[in-house]
Amino acid sequence: MKRRRSGRPREEAADKREALPHRDALLGFLRERNEPVTLRDLQRAFALKSADRRRLKDALTALVAEGALERLHGDAYRARARVPEVGVLEITRIDSDGDVLAKLVEGADDRIIRVQPGRHAPAPGDRVLARLIPGTAEHRAEILRPLERTSEFLVGVFEGAHGGGTIRPVDRRIKDAPIVHAGDRGGAEHGELVRAELKRERPLGPARARIVERLGPAYGPRAASLIVVHQHAIPVEFPVEARAEAERARPVGLDGRADLRPLPLVTIDGADARDFDDAVFAEPDDDAANPGGWRIVVAIADVAWYVRPGSALDRAAKERGNSVYFPDRVVPMLPEELSNDLCSLRGNEDRACLAAHLRIDAEGELLDHRFERALMRSAARLTYEQVQRAQDGTPDEVAGALLDRAIRPLYLAYAALAAARARRHVLELDLPERKIELDAEGRVVRIATPKRLDSHRLIEEYMILANVAAAEALEARRQSCMYRVHEPPDLAKLEALRPVLKELGAALPPSGLRARDFNRVLEQTRESPHKRLVHELVLRAQSQAVYSPNNKGHFGLALRRYAHFTSPIRRYADLLVHRSLLGEGVPGGIGRQAAGWDELGEQISKAERRAMAAERDAVNRYVAAYVAGRVGAQFEGTVNGVQRFGLFVTLDESGADGLLPVSALPQDYYIHDPDRHTLTGRRSGRTFRLGDAMTVRLDEADAITGSLAFGFVAHTPIQGVPPARRMPGRAPAGRPFRGSRRRR
Repeated sequence: MKRRRSGRPREEAADKREALPHRDALLGFLRERNEPVTLRDLQRAFALKSADRRRLKDALTALVAEGALERLHGDAYRARARVPEVGVLEITRIDSDGDVLAKLVEGADDRIIRVQPGRHAPAPGDRVLARLIPGTAEHRAEILRPLERTSEFLVGVFEGAHGGGTIRPVDRRIKDAPIVHAGDRGGAEHGELVRAELKRERPLGPARARIVERLGPAYGPRAASLIVVHQHAIPVEFPVEARAEAERARPVGLDGRADLRPLPLVTIDGADARDFDDAVFAEPDDDAANPGGWRIVVAIADVAWYVRPGSALDRAAKERGNSVYFPDRVVPMLPEELSNDLCSLRGNEDRACLAAHLRIDAEGELLDHRFERALMRSAARLTYEQVQRAQDGTPDEVAGALLDRAIRPLYLAYAALAAARARRHVLELDLPERKIELDAEGRVVRIATPKRLDSHRLIEEYMILANVAAAEALEARRQSCMYRVHEPPDLAKLEALRPVLKELGAALPPSGLRARDFNRVLEQTRESPHKRLVHELVLRAQSQAVYSPNNKGHFGLALRRYAHFTSPIRRYADLLVHRSLLGEGVPGGIGRQAAGWDELGEQISKAERRAMAAERDAVNRYVAAYVAGRVGAQFEGTVNGVQRFGLFVTLDESGADGLLPVSALPQDYYIHDPDRHTLTGRRSGRTFRLGDAMTVRLDEADAITGSLAFGFVAHTPIQGVPPARRMPGRAPAGRPFRGSRRRR
């Protein structure tokens, strides 16, 4: 007879399994530590054996899925702050896809909160009471009611009726049309662009508005930039005192300045440029200790001479932060007497400059640098195309005269700088910009994608070199520096990016990411039809560059220190760097410890974001006006965004973006997966995802809001990605939407 086994070993095994700490104990420990904790740390803290490692990891993975923990690199974890069911949110920004993003007003949780606007479209700065739905990379929220509105004014088109009327907002995110009573219309005519003061008398229902400014015809050919200037509250008119200071400015002489007029310095800019703030020169280094090296001069307009700290001009420039460029106009940071004249390095005219004297070795590495005030005379105002043609063997008369002593040396020194750039593994994103070409009346005649030439890259590398030298010089002198900071990508953004890249045939390393790792992803998809999408996704994953007196390096350029020095006519940050390089006791200079630069960095960073948003909005409106005459036509495009309410599609022909609403998709019950960026039909299993090719029909084009609406024609899924399985029965977790019964 077989002896019956004792139950003790089985009981001991059960005891071992029960030895794993409860989830609350794990969470409590991680929250108390309030710092990254590894698996090994947890095993030691709870006296767990190696055999328990797998079960512990499974428990932690479950907590990550709940959103209670955040997984960092390797096996490190960190507790996330508790998310309340209902909380007060502050709207932080509206992203390029039109999504409303927010943050908790109270609490340590810093994850992105993506808001479903509901009936009332919030604006950045507004506070709302919202119901929160926790997530891993980000949370979602549904607005219950608005609390505080910082947007007191509205820009829109007045639509008159029965003495009063309504205002149609130019912001596509605002759905309400405020009512204007007869006594509040301010003489506005039907179809005029107006600026109005909101008079929200009760929390719900349509707002009332009082028109305070008539801005002109809303449907004129140049209305797009006029709309965004007022929509984004960009200052246009200069104060009387600032204008008077600019009018009193006079050219400077040679007193106290080095004479650089014998050097054949040249400016190289776009054909339509009007302000020229940088000129360049290169020659072989005659120092025997630096064989194959180069001496470079980058001369920058001496704006600090004319715009003194605390002056009316300074206050106006600080308020603007930077110039804003539209297809039909420029809103300059400085009055035209300076930006287009005295501070512009125009050809064959004496101009004050701050010159950076730079030496590089044959490998393109910066050896030393020196800055001085000087007087220069540009030998010629050249364009990128003109210089490239000269280098390629077909110079015109002007460039031909400068080919040997100015243009060829610039290219030879650039070759060394390009080699140094390649060794640094700079993030090499290729996202060509749209250029809107207008006729004499301001109507769009063409949307072009300018070719990127070596002459563009040449100037870019010279400017980067001078910017690095400026940051190094200020650090060496212990002077205040307004750095251009680009931090590494946020971990949450990277985790959201990984599964999307995987479906597109690329992958990122698990940790320790550098710019070169993103370049490998770009190389993996170089021959892919989704190359452009991958570049856009990698760009979206990056942190936004900002200005700060605290150096945190520049991730994208793979540089330990970086500052903007080369464009003081159009960027206030560069003017600050010039003043700091000049130092205390010098006209236009400042002392070693500049007060209030943290707040100033935030201010000019916000001004830069405002300018970028305005420029993007203007382009969208010009594009919408351009294609408005082709409503009903079919276009090829690519899905660049997936939301529960539809697909954002970029047209291949013009780069225009528009919405293909879920109601226009083939009839089905669609499930949105925000992590995989897909919409999947429950019955058909048909999946729409990022990168899919689409044929769409243009159903609407609104030049006032810059919005395009598409109808569905055909869909080509990403090659190599398996289709989603058919989803019978109950809909899985997600936000279902039913498509339209009719195919459009």
